[in-house]
This record gives sequence, C-alpha cells and structure tokens, in this order.
Amino acid sequence: MTLANQITITRLLLIPVFIVFAAYYSQSIIDNAEVVWYRIAALITYAVASISDALDGYIARNFNQSTQLGRALDPVADKLLLLAGVVTLSVTQWTAVLPIWFAVLVIARDVAIVAGVVIIHYTIGKVKMRAIATSKICTFLQLSCVCWVLVDFWSVEARPLPLEILIYLAAVFTLISGYQYIVEGIHQMREHGHTTPDCDVS
Repeated sequence: MTLANQITITRLLLIPVFIVFAAYYSQSIIDNAEVVWYRIAALITYAVASISDALDGYIARNFNQSTQLGRALDPVADKLLLLAGVVTLSVTQWTAVLPIWFAVLVIARDVAIVAGVVIIHYTIGKVKMRAIATSKICTFLQLSCVCWVLVDFWSVEARPLPLEILIYLAAVFTLISGYQYIVEGIHQMREHGHTTPDCDVS
C-alpha cells in the first residue's frame, strides 16, 4: 500500500478519535467541570486530519502514488471528516455549537446527492459528476463553521453574531449546490429518456 493511501486511511481512523475527545469535552461541561485538554485534543486531531488531506494529495501527485483505491477513498474520507465535525459539534454541549437544523440540512444534501448518484448509476450505468463552484464554496463554508467552533475559546453563553452569519451563509450555499446537483441529475436522466413514460405502458 502506498504512503498516500496510508495517510488517507489514517485520516479515516482519526475521525472516531476526534468524536471521542469532543464527546468527553462536552460531558465535562455538562458536569460543570470543564476539561479544556479534551477540547485541545479534539482541535489538534481535527487539524491533523484536515492537513493530511493536502498531504496525501501532494504525495500522490508528485511521487507517482495515485491509485484507484486512493481516488475512491480520498473523497469519502474528506466527506466523513466534514460530516463528523458538523454533526458532532451540533449534538454535543460545547460553549458555542452548531444548530441541529444545520447538521440536518448538510446530511440531507449529501443523502440526496448519493441517492441521485445511485439512481443514475442504476438506470444509465455512468454518472457524470462535474465540480461546481457553489459546491466548493459550500464545502469551504461548512468547514469554516466547524473550525470556528473548534477554536472559539472565548464564547461563553451563545454563538457570536459573525458565526451565526457564517452558518446561514453556509446553509444557503448548501441548498444552492444541492439544488444544482439535483437539476444536473435530472438533466442526465432526461438525456437518456428516463424521465418520459415507457412506450409500452398503456
């Protein structure tokens, strides 16, 4: 197994580690005995996992280590890491957390996209997934929300206004990019005649 693939797998293994540290920090707050070390450990774990994304890509491109396994695992690891951050920081009791509705929205978008990919693959046999600008902006904003909560050591009782604005901005781009992918999926289905009635149906 290549070094790039090992780094990608390590990123996957760091996800439950991050969740555990975040959960322990949350419990310490609930118990009115905040253990900041858990928060720092969660932050470091998430940072290392995020940095590894750029590292494995660099190694794969520059040291001839690009493999089919790596191309399949890398986006999965990235998406799971982002989802882990959004969901964990929505359901735990940190001093400034993400709202539950935001996590539901992020999950719903990804489920809709995955469902669309499965349907198109089943009916057409080939899925054309092109990168769209709004999706990249959406990912950046979602990740920014997670990073803000992780490094927000100063908020005590509620989310600061800039974070609220960032969350709503991320939500808007989550909706827009999800809608664009759905429209693109319907377009691909229409091109192959899968949105019109079967000729033999009376």
